[in-house]
Parts: sequence; structure tokens; C-alpha cells
Amino acid sequence: MEKAGFAKRLTIYLAKGPANACGAGCDRWIAIEGEIDRNAAARIRSFLLAVKDPQLPIYVHSPGGNVEQSYAIARFLRARKAIVRVGRTSVGACSAGTEIDAACQKIKAAKGEVEAELTTRNAMCVSACAYLFLGATSREVAPDSVLAVHNSKLMFVVHGHPPPQVVADFRRREMVSADRDRNMFLEAMGISHELSDLIRTVKFESLHVLTRQELYRFGIDTRPLPQTLWAVEKETRPYVRKIAQQKKGDGSSFRMMEWRLFCENKDRGRLMFVREFDAGAAGKSTVVMMAGATRTVAFGRLPARFGKYEVWSDPVSSDIVKAMLAVPHLQIGESTPSSDGNADRKSDPKSDAKADVKSDIKPGFTTFDIDTTGLEQGWTQLLASCPATSAGPKPASPLPAAVSPSVNAVPAASPAP
Repeated sequence: MEKAGFAKRLTIYLAKGPANACGAGCDRWIAIEGEIDRNAAARIRSFLLAVKDPQLPIYVHSPGGNVEQSYAIARFLRARKAIVRVGRTSVGACSAGTEIDAACQKIKAAKGEVEAELTTRNAMCVSACAYLFLGATSREVAPDSVLAVHNSKLMFVVHGHPPPQVVADFRRREMVSADRDRNMFLEAMGISHELSDLIRTVKFESLHVLTRQELYRFGIDTRPLPQTLWAVEKETRPYVRKIAQQKKGDGSSFRMMEWRLFCENKDRGRLMFVREFDAGAAGKSTVVMMAGATRTVAFGRLPARFGKYEVWSDPVSSDIVKAMLAVPHLQIGESTPSSDGNADRKSDPKSDAKADVKSDIKPGFTTFDIDTTGLEQGWTQLLASCPATSAGPKPASPLPAAVSPSVNAVPAASPAP
């Protein structure tokens, strides 16, 4: 498979970023990146044994490599009860686009912490990296990152000129042995045998990106609401974005959602909410967001439709933005349509908010929380380039930026290699 952009040797180093770079209260992490080479396990083990804090999160970004080495690393991570997430680390001292050159590798190899930035956007852990990832006791695949699998490729050297049937029999025995080893490994990691069944169907020359439903069903990432941190998207018109995937029912499906906060001027922002359309829902729903007990943003019942997505967009005052920045979580509520397809009047936030702004979201709304980690830093960056007064151009395309086949930002509902 294509491994351009990755170092030929698995690299591990300590990284330090801005406040909350790796989650609320977290600014230090361990980066593991590059191809899994034949000596990777010994280096990873030696490095981690020297790290005093065993609970520092580990972020991996790798195209895979040696399967046996990935098994060994995974078993060590399991013994360590490691926290592993898929994410890309960018070192500030390395020039843009030089993460794998000799000078940058030297910086990463130096002792101590390296100043860096972290993102899950377009990060990948594929092929043998997926086995390494499964060793963690806490595993997180963000909605904008990729975990992908395929069958292994058997490599062996034939001496002399044995009959073709002898070579074929040997190949078959080795593949049976490889399947048995994988099954035993996955069982030891507590992963469903269904994953092994799937891997056998994916040719080595291809890749299967695990869907959110598969991540949940196989027991890899069982969070009911996986979400990204808020992060600035440096588009023509920049904005702060958060993406989440909400489990529906037993986890057989997840609903993609995205929030975008734009700065229209120093006194006003615009909040956009995008989600996949629920074809099974009856009537029009009302969406409301609470920032603490006193600030409400009600999006109304008439979202715009863009293909399979529905989009709400409302201006928000600077006071509401400040309220959003002041709380650790935002509560999102959706009205439950009555039998006639309309939201219950008693649960209409546009009337309730005026009558009692200090109350929580009313009964009749299904609710969930999203965290605000990264929102304050992102909004501060937006304000630096936001005009003092402006009517503000219309926001950019509302379509969610899922991961595309080439692992970039082109919208795609179902990522595939």
C-alpha cells in the first residue's frame, strides 16, 4: 500500500502542546508515528518504560508495517493499560512538510518534550497499526480520523526450485497459521471474532475503513457519542468546528453531526448546526442549545436540506458566545414531534426561553451534551481577524467534512480507501 509521507521507521517521542491540546486539562502526550519496522517493539517498550506517567495518552498515526511487531507492541500496551487514540502530531520546530526528513527526525529523537500541535483530522492507523491500536485498554477513533484493516501479505524466500505444489502447500499452511495467530490475538484483546472474519475478506492491495457501526459492534470504540475537540478550520472564511457521531438504538447506526461557529463581527457570531437527515423521524423537529441555565440558542423547525444533510443557522450575540465559552459542556435538545407531526407546544424553546430562561431544556426534548474543549482558543483566533462591524458573507458549504478515500477534507458520508 502507499506509505508516502511516513517515516520508514516507527518513531516515538514526548510532545507538549497548548492548553487542552489533547483534551480538557491535557497538554502532554506521547506520539507514535511512521512505519512499524522489524525492531519497533523493543524501542517502544524501552521508551515507555522510561516514561514516569503511564496514563499519558498515546496518539498514533501510521500506515502499518510488520504484523508480529504490532502484536508485541499491543501486548505491552495492554499490560500498561494504555490510553491510545488516532491522531497526528506536528512538531513546531520542523518546517512545514518536513515531518519525516532527517533534521526533523533528529528533533523528535532528542530527549525531553517537543513543542507540537495535535489534530485528529485526517489521522490514520491502518493495516498492522490497527493491531497495535487494539492493545490499548482505552481506545478512541475520532469522527474525522481513520482506522482501517486488510488481510496480511505473506512474505517468504524460496531457495532452489521446489515444485509449485510444494510452494502452494507451504503458502496455505502459513496463511492458516497467520489466521490462527490473528484470531488468538483478537480474542486476547477482547475484540469480536467478526473483525477477523472481515479482515479475511479484504485483499492486501485494498483497505477497509471501519465504519462507526463496526467500531462499536466489534468492541473497538464503544463510546455512544464520539466527538472531536473544537478546532479552527483555516478556510477562506475561517470558523471553529466540532464533529460528533451519535449512537442510535443498539449501535447499528450512528448519526453524523457538526457545529460551525463563524465570527461575523466583534459583537456577533453565527452558529451553524449540520446533521444527517433522519428519514424515520415524523414531522419537523426543533433544535435548541443551552449554554448553562441562562443562555439558549433555538434553531427553529425549518432547516435547509442539502442532500442527506439538514442545516440550521442562527446569529448569536457576543453574550451568548461568552456563555458558551464559560461552561464545560453545551446541552443539545431536540423536540419530540407529537402524533400530528408537530413539536409539542409546551416544549417549544422559542416560547419557553422567553418565559423562563433560567430553566433547563423542557420535558419532551431528547438531550445530550457536547464538550467545549478547544472552543475558547478557537474563538480567540477568529476574533483576531474578525472585522469590527460587518453584515458578514454567507457561511461556506454546510456539508460535513468527513474523511474521503484519499484522507483529505472532501465531504464523504462513508470513508473508503
